[in-house]
Amino acid sequence: MSRSTYFGLFFVFVLCLLGPSLSLPSDENPPTVFDILPKFGLPPGLLPNSVTDYTLHDDGRFVVVLSGPCYVQFDYLVYYEKTISGKLGYGSITDLNGIQVQRFFLWFDVDEIKVDLPPSDSIYFQVGLINKKLDVGQFKTVHSCRDDKVSGSGCGSWSSVFEVIDLTRLRAGFDLPAPIDEVPMLLTE
Repeated sequence: MSRSTYFGLFFVFVLCLLGPSLSLPSDENPPTVFDILPKFGLPPGLLPNSVTDYTLHDDGRFVVVLSGPCYVQFDYLVYYEKTISGKLGYGSITDLNGIQVQRFFLWFDVDEIKVDLPPSDSIYFQVGLINKKLDVGQFKTVHSCRDDKVSGSGCGSWSSVFEVIDLTRLRAGFDLPAPIDEVPMLLTE
C-alpha cells in the first residue's frame, strides 16, 4: 500500500473515533417566544414570564404553554390559561384563545391583538364587539404572573378590598366561577 492509502485509512479511523464528539453547529439556544414576538412587530410583554414551551408553524399558527394559569395586572387584570393558541401575523395575533380580561367583575375573551403599522404608541385588543386601544409601553417588558392575589380593575375603592382576597380560597371555598368563555360584551368603552 502506498503512503497516501495509509494516510487515508488513518484519517477515516480518526474520524470514526472522534465522530461522536464532532458535530455540526446546532442551535443550542433557539429563540424564545419573547424573541419571536418583536420579529412580528409585537411587544414581548404580551405573554407572562411563565412560558415553558411554544410551537410556531409556517402558516403562523402557534401554541404557547405556560407553567400554569396566571394573572397579570396591566391597565386591566388579564387571565392567561395554561395553553394559549392563535395565529401570528406581522402586527397581529388573530384567532386568539386562552387570554381573558376582567372588566366590571366579568371576564371577556381577547379575540385579537393588533399594533399600528408603522409602529405607534398604541396597541389594540379586540374583546367581543369592543376594540380597546391601550398604551403599548406597558407591554414592552415581560411581566411575572400574579396567581396568588386578585386586584380589581376600574372599580375605584373596591380594588383595595379585592387585593386582600386569596384567589385559591375564592375558587375553593366560595365556588366563584373561573373566567368564562361566552359573555356578550356591552358597548361601554
